[in-house]
Amino acid sequence: MNFQRFEHINLSCRDINVTRQFYQTLFPDWYVRAEGAGWLHLGNDRFYLSLMQEASQTPRTHQSYYSIGINHVGFVIQDGGAMQAALDNHGIEYSLMDDAPETRFRAYLYDPDGNELELIEYQSSYALK
Repeated sequence: MNFQRFEHINLSCRDINVTRQFYQTLFPDWYVRAEGAGWLHLGNDRFYLSLMQEASQTPRTHQSYYSIGINHVGFVIQDGGAMQAALDNHGIEYSLMDDAPETRFRAYLYDPDGNELELIEYQSSYALK
């Protein structure tokens, strides 16, 4: 009723440093907002990922779209070409999708813990970006 903004996502990860490095590769302007023993908040002034070290947990089995839960998290990006170059330069695998007329760039990829991400650059003419 009085929603202001989406603030954070909490992710358990096998290796907090690997996960941090992955997300800072995608979003170099993100910084550690706070941290403690086995956790950190990585993001910017409006949004962050709350990462929790859970090395003893079983790796996620990705069953997107066929089970209850979050299927993927979408991030709006500014420059799809620059993002694609960064992904290629760092050897990060991704799948490009070009079937949506409202997007200039849309890629799906997985973080080190198997969480699916969607990176989207919208057409400048698209009103709902």
